[in-house]
Amino acid sequence: MPSIVVYSSDWCPYCTRAKQLLARKAVAFTEIKVDGKPDLRAEMTRKAQQTSVPQIWIGDTHVGGCDDLYALERAGKLDALLKA
Repeated sequence: MPSIVVYSSDWCPYCTRAKQLLARKAVAFTEIKVDGKPDLRAEMTRKAQQTSVPQIWIGDTHVGGCDDLYALERAGKLDALLKA
């Protein structure tokens, strides 16, 4: 199972939704909170080329944000990615 990393913020409802979907899938993930941590937000922005949270990686694949994660789920592709 690939490692899963979620850059998030406590105040972000999209972060909460993304983490809820991963929890329903019963997969472990590493959460990196960027609140008040400009160095971590800069790292996320550099890696994702995005400034919004959440930013999600499954293994080496940058999934994107919450909407992207749910789009993979609707397309039936998320489970395969989680098991790759």
